[in-house]
Amino acid sequence: MLEKLKQEVYDANMDLQRKGMVIYTWGNVSGIDREKQLVVIKPSGVDYDTMKAEDMVVVDFDGNVVEGHYKPSSDTATHIALYKAYPQIGGVVHTHSTFAVTFAQAGMSIPAFGTTHADYFYGDVPCTRELTAEEIDEAYELNTGKVIIETIGDKDPLEIPGIVVKNHGPFAWGKTPAGSVYNAVVLDKVAEMAYYTMTLNPRVERVSQYLLDKHYFRKHGANAYYGQGSEDH
Repeated sequence: MLEKLKQEVYDANMDLQRKGMVIYTWGNVSGIDREKQLVVIKPSGVDYDTMKAEDMVVVDFDGNVVEGHYKPSSDTATHIALYKAYPQIGGVVHTHSTFAVTFAQAGMSIPAFGTTHADYFYGDVPCTRELTAEEIDEAYELNTGKVIIETIGDKDPLEIPGIVVKNHGPFAWGKTPAGSVYNAVVLDKVAEMAYYTMTLNPRVERVSQYLLDKHYFRKHGANAYYGQGSEDH
C-alpha cells in the first residue's frame, strides 16, 4: 500500500539525517495521499541506520494504523492536525535542530534580517505560545498541532513554511515530503544566521519590507523569475 509514498517519506527521513538535522532517533517526516486521506510517517524510535522504506507506517486521519509493523511517530497527531487544516501541504517534518530549538527555548520568533531569510520565508518565522498544563496533559501532540494552527492564523502556510513551538522545537512543511525537509534545513540555517546577527548587533533592525518583497516574490508566486522553473517547497 502506498509504496511510492513510503519510499518518498523514507528518502526524506534519511535526507534529514544526511543534512545534519537529526541525531539518534530524533525527528520525523511524513507525507500524505490526499485522495485516500492516508498519511505515511516514520515509525517511532526506530534507528535511522536500520530503518527501511517498508518500515514506514500508514495511518488514517484518526491516527489509526492502516498498515505497518511498528508504532507510528509519537508526533503523528501533530502532523495530521496540520494536514487537516492546510490542504495545500503534502509533507510535514519535525526536528530538534540546534538553532531552531534555541529560538524555541528562548520563546522567540526568528526575525527576518536579510535576503537569505526572505528568499524562503515571507516575514519572521513565528514562535507559538506556551501550551497550558491542561493542553499538555489531555492531548499533547494534538494540541501542539492546534497551537501551530492558532499561531499561523489566516496566513498562507506556504509563505512561511515553518514555525518554532515554544520550549519544544521546529516544525516545517512543504508541498512534498522532500520539500518539507528542504524547508526544515533552511529554517535552521536562517535561525543560525539570526542568532549570530543578534549576537554581533543586539540593536539590529529587520530587513526592509521592500527588500523582503523583492526577494520573496522573485522566487515565489505568479511573477517569480528566479531559477529555471517553479520550486516545489
